[in-house]
Amino acid sequence: MALAASDLEAVAGELQRAFGWSDPFHDPGVAEFGLENSVFAAGDTFVEVVAPVKPGTAAGRYMERRGGDSGYMAIFQVADLNRSRKWIADSGIRVVWLVDLPDMAGTHLHPKDVPGAIVSLDWADPPESWRWGGPAWTGHGSPKREGALTSITVEVSDPGRTAAAWAVGLGATPVADSGGVRIRLETAGQTVRFVPTSAEVEGGIVEVTLDGEGSVDLSVGGVRFRTQPSS
Repeated sequence: MALAASDLEAVAGELQRAFGWSDPFHDPGVAEFGLENSVFAAGDTFVEVVAPVKPGTAAGRYMERRGGDSGYMAIFQVADLNRSRKWIADSGIRVVWLVDLPDMAGTHLHPKDVPGAIVSLDWADPPESWRWGGPAWTGHGSPKREGALTSITVEVSDPGRTAAAWAVGLGATPVADSGGVRIRLETAGQTVRFVPTSAEVEGGIVEVTLDGEGSVDLSVGGVRFRTQPSS
C-alpha cells in the first residue's frame, strides 16, 4: 500500500524507526506522476510513501480532498492480469494508467469507479519478484513472510458498493463484516475491510495491520499502523 504525504522524509523516517525496516528504495519512475517516494519492504509486501514535488498531481489533489496526509493506494498482485483486466473492462470500470513490461505490469483503476483509494492490479514474472521494490527485488523476492501486510481498512461512504467494485478485478466475493463489508484474499492471507466514513471527507485507507507481536500501534501519515500476530 502507499501513503501520500507532504513531508516524505518525516513520514518515511517515522515508519522506518517504528518497524525497524531496512533503508527504502527510491523509484525514479514516479517522477512521471510528479512524485518522489520511499518504498519499504515489509516481509514479502511493501509500504510506500509518496510526496508531490510538482503542483497539480493526483496525489496532491487527493490529499487536499482528504485534508492532509492519507492512505493513497492499494496495490494487489494478481496471477492472471489479462483475466483481471477483462473482468474490469466487462464491468465498465475505467483505467487511468497501464504499463506492460517483460517482468512487470500494472493497471491503475479510476477512483470514481473504484473509490476509497487508487487501486492497482499488478503482475510480476517471476511471481516472487517486484520491480517496483528496487534492484534487490528484480528477478527474486523475500525469503520471509514475517512482517507482511495482513489487512487494510478503508473508510468510504458506501461500503457495500465500494467492496463490490474492488472485488471485480480481484475475483473475490464481499461478505458482511461487523459494521461494514470485507474481502478476503485467501491466497495472500490478506483482508480488505470497508467501513462507513466517520467524517465529511473523501474516503481513504485509514488502518494497516502487519504481521507481528502487537508492539507497534501508531498513527502516521493519516493512517493507523499496528502489528498483530497472523495466527
